[in-house]
Amino acid sequence: MPTAVRSKSFIALALLPALLLFVVFVIIPIFWSAYYGVFEWKGIGASRFIGLDNYREILQDHIFWRALKNNLILVVSAIIGQIPIALLLALVLLKNSFFSRFIRSAVFMPMVLSTVVVGLIWGYIYHPQFGLLNTMLEAIGLDSWTHAWLSEPNINILAITIPINWSNIGPYMLIFIAALQNISPEIHDAANIDGARGGRKLFNVTLPMIWSTVVVTMVLCISGSLKAFDHVMVMTHGGPAQSTELLATYMYNNTFRVYRYGYGSAVSTIIMIISALLIGINYLLTRRKAE
Repeated sequence: MPTAVRSKSFIALALLPALLLFVVFVIIPIFWSAYYGVFEWKGIGASRFIGLDNYREILQDHIFWRALKNNLILVVSAIIGQIPIALLLALVLLKNSFFSRFIRSAVFMPMVLSTVVVGLIWGYIYHPQFGLLNTMLEAIGLDSWTHAWLSEPNINILAITIPINWSNIGPYMLIFIAALQNISPEIHDAANIDGARGGRKLFNVTLPMIWSTVVVTMVLCISGSLKAFDHVMVMTHGGPAQSTELLATYMYNNTFRVYRYGYGSAVSTIIMIISALLIGINYLLTRRKAE
């Protein structure tokens, strides 16, 4: 047997256990959830086929549309917040010095912390009476800028985007550092000889070389923002008055609090469809940009 064939066979066998786990615990539950989405089911006992009634009810529920709007806010804030900041940090911290390693560790640290811990920390920061943010604003004479950050419907979802972005910048920074380190030094030398400096070099040389990595991080931002759950559940529980409700918390509340498992399964199916649509749109736009 040729060496190349033996190598491919070994790779296939090595990947088979992980592939089986992925199919059993990810792919099959997706179709199982879509199946239960056409039933009225309380999680136990008999189920009743109702067709697309769950989906009709979802689309007529204003709380669902509010949750979708909040998730889209998270998506936009992640793309324009996490990716540019992570790329900027990667460019600044590319050199392997002690200072760079220290800052990398500090930026990555929120990812190591539990999301529950992050939510509790930022909940105290945003507290209207003794929170750090309002205390600092009062100390510098900006009393009019103080708010009940997690209670006011006009600003609470924006306030929540900050800890979510803060805790997710670290992984993207490391991804960009790895991509930048893979650029051949000869390319940088050629760009320097041609007189490319600063922003011109960044947009005409560096970004095109790591564009596939940028696309991957955008996909991760979209999927991560659509499944956001922990921070909101810890900080606001989706309130007040569902003003910070997300699709994941909407699904959770309907499934595990009012025991509408069929309805919750339909919501999860819609989340998957929305995620696939947004990722597809992102792929088409970024492919056109790459071309």
